[in-house]
Amino acid sequence: MESKTKNRKTRDQLAAMAARAFGGSALADGEDAVSELKDGWFNAAYCLRLADGREVILKIAPPKGVEVLAYEKDIMATEVAAMRLAASNPAIPVPEIYAYDAALDLCDSEYFFMAKLDGENYGHVKESLPQETQAQIDRQIGVIIRELNGFTGQYFGLDGNPDLRADTWREAFIRLCEAALEDGIRKNATYGYAIDDIRAAIAKHASSLDAIVTPQMVHWDLWDLNIFVKDGRITGVLDFERVLWAEPLMEAQFRALSWGGVSESMRGYGKTTFTDEELRRCTLYTLYLGLVMKTECYYRDYGSDEIANQADSIVASAMTWLQEN
Repeated sequence: MESKTKNRKTRDQLAAMAARAFGGSALADGEDAVSELKDGWFNAAYCLRLADGREVILKIAPPKGVEVLAYEKDIMATEVAAMRLAASNPAIPVPEIYAYDAALDLCDSEYFFMAKLDGENYGHVKESLPQETQAQIDRQIGVIIRELNGFTGQYFGLDGNPDLRADTWREAFIRLCEAALEDGIRKNATYGYAIDDIRAAIAKHASSLDAIVTPQMVHWDLWDLNIFVKDGRITGVLDFERVLWAEPLMEAQFRALSWGGVSESMRGYGKTTFTDEELRRCTLYTLYLGLVMKTECYYRDYGSDEIANQADSIVASAMTWLQEN
């Protein structure tokens, strides 16, 4: 995925960053010692092979001058902190972080090195796997998400942006939605609905958020491309940059309620029935996803309408439900 937030670097720059992180280790010879990983939508990422044969993953934050959304403030520091916290639970397969550098001297933005996961990207191989293997892996995803949600915080919202935190989940969620809309307004974004109608739909169902009183760690972005598998088992989960303190029903695994019903990952999580209030919250969270995805398109210059069209469909589905119920 192309995006103007990707902060690509030359081989010499990458070599200097690796040398600092790994005690002076050089890159291996040959062009294949540096391989860009292109699945991500936000950061630049590389697989580097060091002279001693080790392969490591480097993730580089966007340049400091690039416009990002309000919820993406200090997003790499959030990711590193969340991964280190998650790693304290051995049931969560998080790659080891080798080094995090925010000095801004070798690179004009933050970056970190982490272990390369064993196995294959689940998003790339899922359709080639037997149905039972897919179901087995999806149930494992639910178990891992449940473990992640076991961490609790001191406030609702984002570590990286104090303006998007609150003592109550209702206030924090409304701030998140307003931030996405305000980011969009600055770029004349369109969502298929008037901004006032979107705000009214959120307000109509906002009372359902009052039931949530404990901030829990929510990955929010654990879809198939952020999961690695081998021999029917999950070997690692990635991309903790959008972690927030929220309600577990905000996780990607519960979005299936909006377009397909109960999934194997829900079964693995142990949550397969939902009250009316929970359905309302799930739909609000789906709407928020659509708003963020569509707003991002005005900041990223993706070069294709694929994400924008997906976002419009998500917003329309959620808005229809929220307006009719």
